[in-house]
Amino acid sequence: MRLRFYAAIIVFLGSYLPLSVILLVQNVRFDLWGTPFCDRFSLSGCEIPLREPAISLSFLLVCLLCFAFTLIVVRAIRVQKKISVSEVKHIPADLMNYVLPYVVSFMGIDYSDVGKFAGFIVFLIWIFIITYRSERIVMNPVLVVFGWKLFEIKYSNPGGQVVSTAMALSNIELNVGTTYKTNAIQDVIIVK
Repeated sequence: MRLRFYAAIIVFLGSYLPLSVILLVQNVRFDLWGTPFCDRFSLSGCEIPLREPAISLSFLLVCLLCFAFTLIVVRAIRVQKKISVSEVKHIPADLMNYVLPYVVSFMGIDYSDVGKFAGFIVFLIWIFIITYRSERIVMNPVLVVFGWKLFEIKYSNPGGQVVSTAMALSNIELNVGTTYKTNAIQDVIIVK
């Protein structure tokens, strides 16, 4: 099963939720920290303690909504095909390697600097194209927080002789010699 283009964009943006939180924190105006959010008698004097509140809060909200959509999609996947697992290798660092270079690369983004922000958008578009074309868009590193793990497995169809190797994303522990119901999204097998 191949993800539709718009669904792939949503899953991709959801994987950058940690980056949106980091950028929001970097956008805080600490000089306003501890001052009242609003004047008690007037709402016109309200000031959000962010340098660029519209952009930083919008990016956070979009990533949060996209990640919630990702969780709903992953939970709603119907597992239909049975496979027998003959070898399992847990890959704990692979999901983190997917996101850390990008988070570290943009620790200095300032939403008010149009050049840096435009470069950031171009970078995200480029990374999206690479992950979409490599058919690994579903490997969302934030899923680790919700109990999903990445495995490299060798498997065959029950009663079959052909052994295949694939990446598997699962919210359960996989064991050798066990048959599981699965479904594939792009090149990643989802095991539930």
